[in-house]
Amino acid sequence: MANKKSGKSKKELFAEYPNLYDGISKGDYDACMAFAEDYKSFLDKSKTEREFTANSIEAATALGFKDIESKKSLKAGDKVFASIKDKGLILAVIGKKPVSEGLNILGAHIDSPRLDLKPNPVFEDNETVYFKTHYYGGIKKYQWMTLPLALHGVIYTSDGVKHTVSIGEDESDPVFYITDLLPHLGGDQMNKRAGDFIPAEDLNIVVGGMPIKKKKGEDSYSEPYKAAVLKFLNDKYGIVEKDFVTGELEVVPAAKARDIGFDRAYIGGYGHDDKVCAYPALMALLEQEKPDKTCVTMLTDKEEIGSYANSGAQSVLYENFLMEIVAKCGNGSLDMLSYRKVIAASKMLSTDVTTAYDPKYASVYEKRNTAFMSHGLKLEKYTGARGKSGTNEATGDFVAEITRVFEANSIPWQTGELGKIDAGGGGTISAYMAKYGMSVIDAGVPVWSMHAPYEVISKIDLYYTYLAYKAFIENI
Repeated sequence: MANKKSGKSKKELFAEYPNLYDGISKGDYDACMAFAEDYKSFLDKSKTEREFTANSIEAATALGFKDIESKKSLKAGDKVFASIKDKGLILAVIGKKPVSEGLNILGAHIDSPRLDLKPNPVFEDNETVYFKTHYYGGIKKYQWMTLPLALHGVIYTSDGVKHTVSIGEDESDPVFYITDLLPHLGGDQMNKRAGDFIPAEDLNIVVGGMPIKKKKGEDSYSEPYKAAVLKFLNDKYGIVEKDFVTGELEVVPAAKARDIGFDRAYIGGYGHDDKVCAYPALMALLEQEKPDKTCVTMLTDKEEIGSYANSGAQSVLYENFLMEIVAKCGNGSLDMLSYRKVIAASKMLSTDVTTAYDPKYASVYEKRNTAFMSHGLKLEKYTGARGKSGTNEATGDFVAEITRVFEANSIPWQTGELGKIDAGGGGTISAYMAKYGMSVIDAGVPVWSMHAPYEVISKIDLYYTYLAYKAFIENI
């Protein structure tokens, strides 16, 4: 019954964010499941930022995208991209309106927590060969023990040749492993704090256990097991031990993305943070032909460690691409003040994941202000820690503009914060973009077990997030 004073129904008066599986149409269900299958396939072959970049470029070029360096000028409908050191990517479809009216930007990151090899990783200890690692991003170290692990990345030999490495993904490949202590002897270990009982220096992966076969008359090796591993690597890739300092080699879970639950409502996989937002952001852009406003998708590296380096969101290389768009949409020259005004007029969704309420750990959530699995993407006005430290905060008028577009396009959404104020916190790339004056808000998929080697998302959140990103770049 409508409220007599306001004329508003209860549905209009109250903030309600229903479970999207409840009452979903067959058409939406089928589209959701199909999109999830495509995502799982892309995720399995894009576990690292290099792989995600390469696979995205392959998909984009098949649809007519060109390297922006090949274009002297740009007009409506042109599709361009730039690789950022092969570890990040920025793409754009030029719109019909002048760029002076601003750009519509989707910004995600494509790096994920992992283990990196140290510069001198190979060592032998009691007839076993290990690689030493240095963990990357925020991890719970114990979660990486006793898992089948794969090795991905590149390494350069002294002649400058780049060798691509991917071992552990094919069924015929070996995998790698970090040992743990059996419970029968683990009393002292189990009495330590969870953050302390696995020292970082013990995250060493097992890579070999056979000695080198000596040729007749050949001198003995002081480390025959290490020598055998080095010989294998030299035979296969032409590398020697000193070449490891050139390597960008990442240890990731060898597991494939799989459906979770009898009803297949969820997807478990490595790297949902933040590829579950990067993939729909990419797909939303690839579907554009001649939008009203110029649309951009940024896929950045290094977010998990602060967005530093020349491939992180703070790198000027992403800005160079935007400058080139402004210049080539005009007369080829660039006036810095005009460029700054274009960026200040631009609007962006920082497409990064958020935590989903987990009843097992209810004490860290403020239930009135959290995201729930299968209730749609989450809008976060601000992130940060404690007293909003290190955050961007979206303005109320921009939030209103976003939600109006979502409502007009039947896009379900929810809102809230990361968790209880004093429980912790986190950040995204939004603050780095907002400093240019553009309007930015975080909008992403809720995740269970974030930063674990195997995270969980809801298929229906993924699907409606993709629709939300499309609605944003097409209608803002």
